Amino acid sequence: MTHDTRNGGQLLVDCLVALGARHSFGVPGESYLAVLDALHDMAGQLDFTICRQEGGAAYMAAAYGKLTGRPGIAWVTRGPGATNASIGVHTAMQDSAPMLLFVGQVGTDMKGREAFQELDYRAVFGSMVKWAVEIDDVDRIPEITARAWKTALTGRPGPVVVALPEDMLTATSTKPALTGPGHYPEAEPSAEAIARTRNMLGAAKRPLILYGGCNWTSAGRAALHSFAEGSDIPVVSVFRYQDKFDNHSPCFCGEAGVGMMPHVRALITGADVILAINNRFGENSTDGYTALTVPQPAQRLIHVHASDLELGKVYQPELGVQAGANAFIRALDAGGPLRGDWSDWRAGGRKSYEAAFDLPDQPPPVDMGRVTAHLREVLPEDAIITNGAGNFAIWSGRFLKYGPNMRLLAPQSGSMGYGIPAAIAAKIVHPDRRVVCFAGDGDFQMNCQELATAAQAGAQPVILILNNGIYGTIRAHQERNYPERVSGTTMVNPDFPALARAYGFHAERVETTEGFAPAFARACASSTGAVLDLAISPEALTPRMTLSQMRAAGLEKATKG
Repeated sequence: MTHDTRNGGQLLVDCLVALGARHSFGVPGESYLAVLDALHDMAGQLDFTICRQEGGAAYMAAAYGKLTGRPGIAWVTRGPGATNASIGVHTAMQDSAPMLLFVGQVGTDMKGREAFQELDYRAVFGSMVKWAVEIDDVDRIPEITARAWKTALTGRPGPVVVALPEDMLTATSTKPALTGPGHYPEAEPSAEAIARTRNMLGAAKRPLILYGGCNWTSAGRAALHSFAEGSDIPVVSVFRYQDKFDNHSPCFCGEAGVGMMPHVRALITGADVILAINNRFGENSTDGYTALTVPQPAQRLIHVHASDLELGKVYQPELGVQAGANAFIRALDAGGPLRGDWSDWRAGGRKSYEAAFDLPDQPPPVDMGRVTAHLREVLPEDAIITNGAGNFAIWSGRFLKYGPNMRLLAPQSGSMGYGIPAAIAAKIVHPDRRVVCFAGDGDFQMNCQELATAAQAGAQPVILILNNGIYGTIRAHQERNYPERVSGTTMVNPDFPALARAYGFHAERVETTEGFAPAFARACASSTGAVLDLAISPEALTPRMTLSQMRAAGLEKATKG
């Protein structure tokens, strides 16, 4: 190969480096050997973390995109590799996180025959991504790669899938690689939009700011904080984005998510004007689309989003503003704070938020209320918290306070198994920061094999397994709807500390609440990361209702029915 000629695999890698890619995740496959060969000489420019399963690799890429604001990149082989990875793609879409999934494909000379592991990727991924494309001309690699990068980042950020036929990666091209990324400044709001927003909020008696999304800049977050505090307006985050606003602020009043707290629902339903910024109005953040009436809410609604497809998708706003969230809030804040007679409204929301941290004692052995109280005291201000999905996630979501430098990586899609890969990705991006993963015992076993990835990459977080021997979320629904008819929700678990030690982690079983603090200190001191197996009672399914109480309520309901 001459200096001006390279194969498609090398051209693709060179283009990604030019666009700003610095890290990628994947499981090797014969369908993209030319890419693996190109990555051989790219250490320090575009690093590759070898994972144990494509779902774990895709989760890492999704979390990387959410954490950094740059597209997370995953490489997987065709067929089973792609379908394994689909769980991370769906998670990135619901999180509005930028991600690129590169998938091997059969050669173009075999397409349409159901060749070995052949799939139609546009059909498979079409409903869960922003764009699915297949490269059929090696000379178009720079064009398609640039468009994929831009598509993942702009509007509503999200995943893009690019299929790579084998012969496109081995074919040669004289096309030059990209020289750098395009620059796409956020769309600025019009002066009219800002003026109308200020007029609507200024006329309110019970205003509310509801925000979401992962693509906030530091300047945008500062402006949101400045405007909310200066105007004394209560702020609520959508599901699992509470880390984007300082939870210690007197304006922060909680998270609109699964099992919505009564005071949060009261703020949403009781508001007369809602400024919704950068959120997509998902089911969890609207209490099943009941907190606001579809399609026209009783509340006066201002909806700000970079994508016109999100405006009016579910709720018809009185004012819809197609603008970048950061650009919009900076313009709104530049006009100065608003003044209104709503201080008691804001103070009531904050008081209820603070009161929610007061918990009854949890059933032993380990009381997670006291565990999270300890973590609020000892976690560094720049800690990164991750979790997968299950009832256990209420502890990381509701009972930690996220300061301005803390981050939360948690799936809006409610996808089990996300927490460990996300923690590994976070540790790769920020090796010097404390990364703590909350995992249920069922959730942990979805991706515990990625502990090998963590050890090999030297990216070992602290993992807390909340071990109660059941699939807790499903058991809770089961007891409410089919009391005393347990089916398919009890687990027999392995010796988690022994398993973790086999992967090279420090590991301990924590049998009492009093044993947690010293065990956590030892975990944080370990140079190999740590797994703490916490003995949690099955009774402690939610902070304020035991399993027995759920069963009793279910039986009462069945008797009355």
